[in-house]
Amino acid sequence: MLAKGKRQRTTSLDVYVAASGATRSRLGVIVPKHGRRIVDRNVLKRRLREIGRRQILPALDARGARRDILIRARVAAYGAEFETLAREISEAVEGLCSDVS
Repeated sequence: MLAKGKRQRTTSLDVYVAASGATRSRLGVIVPKHGRRIVDRNVLKRRLREIGRRQILPALDARGARRDILIRARVAAYGAEFETLAREISEAVEGLCSDVS
């Protein structure tokens, strides 16, 4: 996935998008430790998965686009607010989906 797809880097995240061979779009989340507690990592993972479940995957399904989305958190993601993360992911996916065939 990391080698095949396109990547867009934001302040808080690296977002990768690739065409999916599956019957629907899929979402993956990578949250490195970056010296943080497991509680902080779990909160960030839950936020990213919720954004994907509520916004990203339904939007892709509505467009009929089958994509694999991989979100990798950067150090700044730990301090980012939910709305900021949602905006960054949405903008990155929107920009990348038109480029992937």
